[in-house]
Amino acid sequence: MRVLLALGGNAMTAADGRARPEDQVAAARIAADAVAGLLARDVDVVITHGNGPQVGNLLVKNELAASVVPPVPLDWCGAQTQGTLGFVLTTALDAALAARGVDRRTAAVVTRTVVAADDPGFTDPTKPIGRYLPAEEAALLADHGQIWSDRGERGWRRMVASPEPREIVDGPAIRALVDAGFVVVAGGGGGIPVVRAADGALSGVEAVIDKDLAAAVLARTVHADVLVVATDVPHAVLRYGTPSAEPLGVVGVEKVRAHAAEGHFAGGSMGPKIDAACRFVEQGGLRAVITDLEHLAGIGHDPASGTGDHGTVIVPT
Repeated sequence: MRVLLALGGNAMTAADGRARPEDQVAAARIAADAVAGLLARDVDVVITHGNGPQVGNLLVKNELAASVVPPVPLDWCGAQTQGTLGFVLTTALDAALAARGVDRRTAAVVTRTVVAADDPGFTDPTKPIGRYLPAEEAALLADHGQIWSDRGERGWRRMVASPEPREIVDGPAIRALVDAGFVVVAGGGGGIPVVRAADGALSGVEAVIDKDLAAAVLARTVHADVLVVATDVPHAVLRYGTPSAEPLGVVGVEKVRAHAAEGHFAGGSMGPKIDAACRFVEQGGLRAVITDLEHLAGIGHDPASGTGDHGTVIVPT
């Protein structure tokens, strides 16, 4: 069985959200131990990850240094965080695999993801990123070509496009490494957003790709049987935050789509995870699982024989 494991960006920080280097290394060790447990059971794993807190740190550096050096563009921020987190994760994986006596090599691939140049998001950027700033500081960054929006009493916030992921440019390289037996970390943060010109040339763009939707594309690219979206809760929940809250166990994709249409999953948190999981199953995936790292060990089980104890398991209808 081949699993595409999507680690949330907050899985790479401390429980209180701090993202100091030591916090990220410690979080990577926890994730790596869970992955090593799957690999020890002969479950093949390809890893992708979020990078929101890490990109957020780079944006703060951009803001503080804007009067001295030009801000680093978002595609460069994505590349930098992919490289850093790839290093941290593969190092943690090497140690976890050695501790279990599992003879596997690891590799990280800085990955580009194609988006459409005419994606509506570029015309009307709606994805807020980074800190709230006072008007004068936002104006300085706007002078560098960034788009900032007045958000009322809290201040101004940067707005960027969040286009649909279309293709994993580096898919052949990732597949070659996976087929050669490597445990690969790829597609971090949804991948570096690039557009393709008429002559085939690629160029980076200022955008943020939803990491969960990109994970579904990457899962198909590496021929994964199962997509696992690891988050900080063990299940997706209907009527979240109410006395009648109900964790979802094993459920058909059509029913999940119906729940989503009823507004059960928040757009900024669980919504994209549900959408990505459904897309993967609808396009031929065996199943998709939304759970936390503590329940990761159960993802190799046949969902027909369980009750969703190991997370929300979305299966073909």
